[in-house]
Amino acid sequence: MTSMSPLENIHKKGLFGNHEDKDNNDLITISEKKDLLILQLVKYKKSTLLIKDINIEGITLPNETLKVNCNANLRILWCGPNNWLLISTKKELLNDVNKLFIASDFAVTDLSHSRAIIELEGKNAKEILKKGCPFNFNYLNKDNCANSVFNGITITIDMINDNPNKVRLFALRSFGESLYHSITDSCLEDGYRAI
Repeated sequence: MTSMSPLENIHKKGLFGNHEDKDNNDLITISEKKDLLILQLVKYKKSTLLIKDINIEGITLPNETLKVNCNANLRILWCGPNNWLLISTKKELLNDVNKLFIASDFAVTDLSHSRAIIELEGKNAKEILKKGCPFNFNYLNKDNCANSVFNGITITIDMINDNPNKVRLFALRSFGESLYHSITDSCLEDGYRAI
């Protein structure tokens, strides 16, 4: 069986919207991220393990709202008390996580094939998100994350960089096409480049 990305049939590469007479550096870049390992990690209430003692590839689990701890291959997003998303380019990390987190203390769920991932990059990326999301993006900085909605679609927002703005959006796979159309429609006014 072959796997298909959630946006395989709709993400077309090229220049779209009001892009004429604009430098490519001024356009928002939209891309679909594929082949990432996405794990949800939830600590049970009855667990006596201390979060500060847990380390995955040299990274501790963040214990502050909106916080992301990361290295070159792994991003750990705080999603709520005792609840995290682990995003990695290394698929073999799943084996390490399953060994590290015992089933009596943690629930580990592989969400890799259940999410559509859209990445926006450019100086106006936050402005695009403001068009459909009630979150105050003025306070979202590099290595921050948030859960919100975009035009009624539940999303997780991961602010990867803020110079230039680079934001990764996660949505349920079944809402991927709707989110993609909402995002690209919001970009038409300024023009965008799909890669």
